[in-house]
Amino acid sequence: MKTAAAPLGAALVALYTLMISGADGITKLISQGYAAPQLFALSAAMVLALTWTASRTTRAGAGGLRTRAPRVMALRSGLTVLACIGFFKAFHSLPFADVFLFIALMPVIAAILSGPTLGEPLRREAVAALGLGTLGLFCLMPDGLSAAQPGHAWALMAAVTGTGSMLCARHIGRIETNALAQVFYPNLAILVVMGLALPFVWRPMSLTDFGWVACYALFLFGARWVVTIALRLLPAYVATALMNLQFVWMVLIGFVAFGEVPNIGSLTGVALVIASGLWLVMAEHMPRETSAAAQA
Repeated sequence: MKTAAAPLGAALVALYTLMISGADGITKLISQGYAAPQLFALSAAMVLALTWTASRTTRAGAGGLRTRAPRVMALRSGLTVLACIGFFKAFHSLPFADVFLFIALMPVIAAILSGPTLGEPLRREAVAALGLGTLGLFCLMPDGLSAAQPGHAWALMAAVTGTGSMLCARHIGRIETNALAQVFYPNLAILVVMGLALPFVWRPMSLTDFGWVACYALFLFGARWVVTIALRLLPAYVATALMNLQFVWMVLIGFVAFGEVPNIGSLTGVALVIASGLWLVMAEHMPRETSAAAQA
């Protein structure tokens, strides 16, 4: 890994968490009045338009929308569709805190799957950092989950499939550097799948709600583009652990938009989550022991 790769990847993941948190907030808002296919079909069409335009007009789109890993791209697209459905259902029926707990499980899932799928075994420092981050999550939600609900099953499915999609993105990133293709094809799959159901669930939208969908599409386009690049620079378990910074934006959005003042447990949890993410980046940035040093 190049010297500047870990800090740059961390910065991109932080930007991703800001944009995806905004998209999550819009998801919860829209899910109260519209079905999932309506939000995702419209937003996917907008994202596809943005991606196609970027591929034609920017230097980043020099590779067009071609991919050298069509099978893995198809798997990533399918997993992305499942994750979108799962998170929509979860946000509809669960509080933000409950859903974010499952999002926070994604580094653990990534750590488990990265070895057999990507050949990226965990370092000792990373194990300790993941433990610290997990402790922070307990501080954020000291009361834990309520009794099991269908929403929890949706959230777990979303966490597993979302992590699988990110692992596919990292695998593809080893083969090619065309980030726009990784934005285009998952959204094409979303448009096709959700478009089939759209005629059965369509409801007329106000101009305001349509504007929210447009904002969602912009956030999603930027987030997926940025995270695709970040996953080329950082191991999946590091990137997904840093994604726990979403809790920071959750606290800030709750305070600014809804007047919610975080308690000491929430602030402590956020601090621990940030510390665990920084620790993971430092551990990845440190040179690994050479075999000679190990023998000494």
